[in-house]
Amino acid sequence: MNRVLSVFTLLSALVLSGCGYNTFQTTDEQVNAAWAEVLNQYQRRADLVPNLVNVVKAEANFEQETLTQVVEARSRATSIQATPELINDPQAFNKFQQAQGELTGALSRLLLITENYPNLKANQAFRDLQAQLEGTENRIAVARNRYIKAVQEYNVTVRSFPSNLTAMVMGYSVKPSFTVENEAVISKPPTVDFGTK
Repeated sequence: MNRVLSVFTLLSALVLSGCGYNTFQTTDEQVNAAWAEVLNQYQRRADLVPNLVNVVKAEANFEQETLTQVVEARSRATSIQATPELINDPQAFNKFQQAQGELTGALSRLLLITENYPNLKANQAFRDLQAQLEGTENRIAVARNRYIKAVQEYNVTVRSFPSNLTAMVMGYSVKPSFTVENEAVISKPPTVDFGTK
């Protein structure tokens, strides 16, 4: 009886190691770690926004509507609870991605408009915050790229034979990745028009 149990245990270990179970564990952890870094960088950006808004508010004539848009976009982006389940729910993931995209757009508009305010551009606190924000945007891009690669490796395992059989039995499914909202628009070559005289 003890020998049968040992043989069964050995066979089970061999079957499970050949079916990709351990690969699922490894790649799932890589996805989770990469996602945590994406969230960390988004949080860093969200933490910078109030300081940036306060420095810009000091400029008396600054467009209040732009500041309101930034504050509201930050509020929407931080209101979405970024739980580990978020990366397993394509709809929730898409909603999160859209909220972060809105914040990115609002911040871009804010920084573009600040070009019209020489006093603001000369403010050292504003320049420091702007540099931190630009650095954070770069960190977000790097973190998102690492996440995309981790998801790609995981999804290949979910979809490849024979590990796809393990995925079906164990309930592993493809995870969503970052996408571009306006793929059709950005895939067109830009039009350069110097005007005709």
